[in-house]
Amino acid sequence: MRAVGATNFWMDRPSAIEPLRFRRMPMLAAALAFAAGDVLARRWHGPMLLASATLALFLLALIALRKAPRVAVLPVLGLWVSLGCWCAQMQPPISAQPTLTPYADGLSRNIRGRIVRVRALAPAAENEDEPQASFSDPAAWEVETAPARQSIDLDIQAIEEVTPDVSTMQPVKGGMRVTVLGDPVPVTCGDIVEVPLRLRTPDVYHDPGAWSYSDQLLTEGIGALATAKSAKLRIVSHTTASWQCRLFAAQSWASRRMQAFVDSRANNRLPGNLRLGPQDAAMLNAMLFGDRTQLGQTLRAGFERTGTFHLFVVSGLHIALLTGALYWLLRRLRLPQPAAVLLTIAGATSYAAVTGMGAPAQRALAMSAMYLLARWIGRKTSALNALGAAATAVLAFDPRALFEAGFQMTFLVILAVAGIAGPLIERWLTPYAKALHHLALIRIDASLPPRLAQFRVRIRMTGELAAGLLGPWARHVPQWCTRLAVRVAEMLLLGIAAEICMVIPMALYFHRTTVLALPLNVLDIPLVGILLCCAVATFCASLLSPWLALLPGAATALLIHLVHATVTHAQHFALADLRVPAPAPTAVAVACIAIAFCCWALRKSQRTLLLAGCVAMAVVPAAILWPEPPLLHMGALEVTAIDVGQGDSLLVVSPQGQTLLVDAGGPIGIATSSSVARWDVGEEVVAPYLWSRRIRRLDAVLLTHAHSDHMGGMAAVLRDLRPRELWLGVVPARSPGLRQLIDEAHSLGIAIRWFRAGDTFAWGGLQVAVLAPEAGYANPGVAVNNDSLVLDLAYGRASVLLEGDAEAPSEAAMLANHRVEPATLLKVGHHGSKTSTNPDFLAAVAPQDAVISVGRHNTFGHPRAEVLERLEAAHVKTFRTDRQGAETFLLTPDGRISALPAASN
Repeated sequence: MRAVGATNFWMDRPSAIEPLRFRRMPMLAAALAFAAGDVLARRWHGPMLLASATLALFLLALIALRKAPRVAVLPVLGLWVSLGCWCAQMQPPISAQPTLTPYADGLSRNIRGRIVRVRALAPAAENEDEPQASFSDPAAWEVETAPARQSIDLDIQAIEEVTPDVSTMQPVKGGMRVTVLGDPVPVTCGDIVEVPLRLRTPDVYHDPGAWSYSDQLLTEGIGALATAKSAKLRIVSHTTASWQCRLFAAQSWASRRMQAFVDSRANNRLPGNLRLGPQDAAMLNAMLFGDRTQLGQTLRAGFERTGTFHLFVVSGLHIALLTGALYWLLRRLRLPQPAAVLLTIAGATSYAAVTGMGAPAQRALAMSAMYLLARWIGRKTSALNALGAAATAVLAFDPRALFEAGFQMTFLVILAVAGIAGPLIERWLTPYAKALHHLALIRIDASLPPRLAQFRVRIRMTGELAAGLLGPWARHVPQWCTRLAVRVAEMLLLGIAAEICMVIPMALYFHRTTVLALPLNVLDIPLVGILLCCAVATFCASLLSPWLALLPGAATALLIHLVHATVTHAQHFALADLRVPAPAPTAVAVACIAIAFCCWALRKSQRTLLLAGCVAMAVVPAAILWPEPPLLHMGALEVTAIDVGQGDSLLVVSPQGQTLLVDAGGPIGIATSSSVARWDVGEEVVAPYLWSRRIRRLDAVLLTHAHSDHMGGMAAVLRDLRPRELWLGVVPARSPGLRQLIDEAHSLGIAIRWFRAGDTFAWGGLQVAVLAPEAGYANPGVAVNNDSLVLDLAYGRASVLLEGDAEAPSEAAMLANHRVEPATLLKVGHHGSKTSTNPDFLAAVAPQDAVISVGRHNTFGHPRAEVLERLEAAHVKTFRTDRQGAETFLLTPDGRISALPAASN
């Protein structure tokens, strides 16, 4: 046998690391140019100029290829830019479905439509991950009490047109998502159904930084929402289901089969740690099939806080792991490479289809298929080139994917692994991993570099020492331990590279910096790789018989419990969940340049460039997480009414820059804790707005009273922005939600200050006077509006009166005690209800401007016409969040006030 010999095989020469060159990875350069064209198309809409530029670039490319091939790369890349522009401009826009809006008028109408998707849903308060009900409509929240539910997506065909004399079915096009209450209805994709519904459009929060659920629904073809009782749904006829509907049906079928095994007698006879439970089934269905409907919010929160939620969502990682395992198994079974490649691609495609063939699955499938095909045809496969080809194919099919977090995260992870971790592993670890092969062949040592030969000698000597001390069985233990250490080091480098790149989308889209993600991913990703294989084996065996699935099911249960335990314990650390504002565009640009420099420098042999590449790795998180000063209006008193629908939330910024949040919005009449609520306005609307202002921590938060539309988002704000103080007034005897909030504040180390009428103090250059409630006021029952803490903030000759939901009795008490003085700005009480802002009180306040925080389409009739008439008669300029969205008011000490949209801050 030759010494495998070969110096060429063993030596860790820098030249063995593939350099970044256009001819080696042209598709990566093409993908970047295509993406640049996609971005350019968002701002450039000149088809004639684009056509001329494309023709000119095409001619230049032809001439350059003939006359000057070395410079041909420039017009070729320009041609790819123009192709990106063409694809982006040719993609049809997402329909806003305006034809459905006139029917969202509160009337019950018969709807006829074709079913395009059916999903079984768990109880909403614990398991729903999308806000299907409107905060502005209390009736919509009856879904919270439903014992069993379905979600049905309809392709609307006709809607009942109701007139005083007659009703007719009018043809209308659009998409609707219907939440069905009661026992599940036996409907399938393609069924034509009729059902009486009250249409409602999703709430839209006009706040900078807030995520738009309405836009998300439109991308899924949904323009309206509704709730129906199962007994009223009638099947009219049947049609052929679409291919997408069949994919969704396959996903639901797979989830049901996994749940059936969990409920089987065979599984329930296993011991506790080896038995799959309902929570395990929810995680497996999310991880294997992308079905997150059973995944509880409490369970989700732990994985989100520790940066490991991607482990339990179908992603490129899962498909890559399963594809690699299947290909390895087929090759170990001595299958020829062509057959192994084709069967692996077929298996991966079938699995992606069962998951619903989402965008991440499509991207990972394309990448894996091209990698395997490249191996089959015998070419040296470049992961970066394959990444470029896959990215180009995805963007050509869907140019909008470039601006989606999923695509960016997939691209960055693969770029981190292939562009950063790959060269480091090849340079530092691969030589030692190869040196451990054929360790007993001493003659190989002579062909190796001295340090690797010495390394092999030391391993052999350590093995002989272990054999002498412990017996012959221990001779190979040092070799095994060293191989394990090398693999762990590889995983560590992969984790470091991935986390360095992932810090950009995590901060940009999720406002998180997951310090514990690296150690947890290093531990959990290998476990999840084995877990996936065991789970797939369990699923396949259970299709034949639950008893055949006992052994893989027990292994799956043991692994999933181990992964869950590590995350459950880690989420309680303070470093598990650090929230940050979105980085500035310049910071993102610096981080991207640093990543590109790393990919180039780490492939060079010069030590200076290697060191510079390692330094650049540290630049990425530093640029993204570097604290920037908040966007404040220093020297003025700022009051911003945040659009939280039918609720209250105001940001007050003092002239010296101190920040106070007054209330945090929330759903009407829902008393559930925000820790289990499916939709948290504090997490999804209020905190993102504050982060858009680059506010990392609040100085204080004030809760006017313990109604859910003021308190519902407060717990999330406490966790996300860690205010120094919590200001409170009255604690009703029967208000468990407020007591939970107080306990949360204590656990976070937030100081609590209590106020009553007559208290005055200075804060941030302001004079604060508390006007209500009275010192002797107590509430022995549930929270009421007159519990509201009312404050007057004075800044020179300007002042703001924050009334909360105070009603006529509270207003009368403030007037009787002569506490009310003229104010520049009035936050109108109780969303403009007729129970507040009485004529005498309004006359005493005499504001120049007023703002009403109110939800669109609310069923309370807020703001009431008589209140608006009073304000108009008093010549008060009135602003409403349901029309203007978030609005900012700036008050100067000379008494002047100016209003501007919050988006201009």
